[in-house]
Amino acid sequence: MDEAAFREVREQRHPLPCVFHGALLARHAVCELVQRSSLAERETLACPSAPAHLNCETLERLFLERATFPLKLHPGVPLTHATVMRLHCGGLRGLQQALQADHADVHRLIGQAQEAHGSLTELPWPRIVAQIVAWQPRRRTPQGPQP
Repeated sequence: MDEAAFREVREQRHPLPCVFHGALLARHAVCELVQRSSLAERETLACPSAPAHLNCETLERLFLERATFPLKLHPGVPLTHATVMRLHCGGLRGLQQALQADHADVHRLIGQAQEAHGSLTELPWPRIVAQIVAWQPRRRTPQGPQP
């Protein structure tokens, strides 16, 4: 299946793709609402709730907005996969730590944040941004024969 056809079918099946799909697929977070399915031998993640999806989009925008300067990002320049993973994984880890939550369940974290702070904009952003900046991907182990 070519990439354009894959995207078209995915959009038809799942009009609300998971905002934090990279973090969920990398097992850095979970979400109680996520709907998993397979399409063209790939795992796709979707959100069944429009309000929850909007909350996740808002949180993602806030991660980007608050971390643009510390990460030295340039407005209008497309984000690399590594930068998106840093924003999502580091941001969710920072949010989990700021809320002192046991698990990184995206839906529950957002609900807990809104309950504790009244709004996502009122979160302790310096602590969250520090985790975004500090987040590093797992190092790959060398492949091939070992001496």
